[in-house]
Amino acid sequence: MMMLQTPFRAQGCALFLLVALAASAPGQTETNRTFAARAGKEFSRAQNQFAAHPGDAAAAWQLGRASYDWAEFATNVTQRAAVAQAGIAACRQLLAREPKSAPGHYYLAMDFGQLAEAEAPSIAAYKLVREIEREFKTAAELDEKFDFAGPPRCLGLLYRDAPSWPISIGNKRKAREWLERAAALAPDFPENQLDLAESQVRWHQRAEAESALEKLNAIWPGAQTNLVGEAWEPSWDAWTARRAAAKAEFQKTFKRAP
Repeated sequence: MMMLQTPFRAQGCALFLLVALAASAPGQTETNRTFAARAGKEFSRAQNQFAAHPGDAAAAWQLGRASYDWAEFATNVTQRAAVAQAGIAACRQLLAREPKSAPGHYYLAMDFGQLAEAEAPSIAAYKLVREIEREFKTAAELDEKFDFAGPPRCLGLLYRDAPSWPISIGNKRKAREWLERAAALAPDFPENQLDLAESQVRWHQRAEAESALEKLNAIWPGAQTNLVGEAWEPSWDAWTARRAAAKAEFQKTFKRAP
């Protein structure tokens, strides 16, 4: 069954920082404070909905999603961990009843990511990376198209940004395969083409990066028409900045405009 598509938040899968397991000091611009207020309000709504209907599958994974979003704006690691744990508990409760829930596994992985970032750097955080990998893989097996090919996209980012063996699971080949898979499954979703382009520039794959940036340019107007509303504003804020940065990095790396 096709699952409901949901807005992919501005910070992607929250894996770019966490898998490096380096703690960072949170900071917020005025725009971020607006996004944070909305995320906090949605988290409270999702908590109340889940408390009122604990047996409702959608209420459970929507709390998992809201926990991930709100944890992005945590002002300290204690708050990030507590918010992540709320989502983890909801998703685990859902999966105990419905072990084949793709959203349940997907948002469990996302909230594990937030918990890992809160606990980094530590052995516990490193161990969580394996849990994240397993949950995203399960979500991909159940519904790889969920959240605009979210499970393949997040696996690609995980393999791209995690330290390589023997420290962790980082693997360039796997990263490339999963990111290409996400772009093939949902080619009109900006995040997928953007992740691919950024990665290919990093890997010094000029022709491939240029192709991904051209595809991103082609789909951009349509996506701006289709992905609208407050829920998408954080994504567009991040995508616009990352698109400009990717083009600048391409020009710096390859000495030519994309």
